[in-house]
Amino acid sequence: MRLTEFWQRMDAAFGPIYSRSVASDQVLATLGGRTVEQALAQGEDAKWVWRAVHAAFELPATQR
Repeated sequence: MRLTEFWQRMDAAFGPIYSRSVASDQVLATLGGRTVEQALAQGEDAKWVWRAVHAAFELPATQR
């Protein structure tokens, strides 16, 4: 998954403003205690990060 698709999914799930807040403020255990931004900056695969977000926020299956 490309980063552009990742951010499109984040915006669709949380809205364009709140998605950036989620990415910078929410520490997820499934990301090793990192935020989305930290995980992506450290080279984690965007698809893996999206799956972690999807699970942590219990997003609907339609947003997979």
